[in-house]
Amino acid sequence: MARILAIDYGIKRTGIAVTDELQIIASGLTTVNTSELLSFLKDYTSKENVELFVVGEPKQMDNTASESEVLIAPFLEKLNKQFPNIPVYRVDERFTSKMAFQTMIDSGLKKNQRKNKALIDEISATLILQSYLYSK
Repeated sequence: MARILAIDYGIKRTGIAVTDELQIIASGLTTVNTSELLSFLKDYTSKENVELFVVGEPKQMDNTASESEVLIAPFLEKLNKQFPNIPVYRVDERFTSKMAFQTMIDSGLKKNQRKNKALIDEISATLILQSYLYSK
């Protein structure tokens, strides 16, 4: 089997998480500068077999698209052009940042470590991927 890769897209940074090859466990992989995201994905997919991209879908409380969706749409077009054989699945990402921060507290990270926004993005990507895995 191949891995599933999740993307928590952000203006500056993007959190990335992946499954194991059996698609059972979601793990944080890294956080990359968004400007380097496509080249990172190209490099990663050349080394690992990825069968699906799961991309967070920011929504408002009334279930309408968030303002951030305008920024994600051009990325999705580039992603589909760069990787035409890897489908993209969208997952509602409401509250993932808050849940990521709470996860950091629950795991005992010190206050200084919880200020690491890159880690929050990586944990958010992991939560998005876990949400997908639970729903399939």
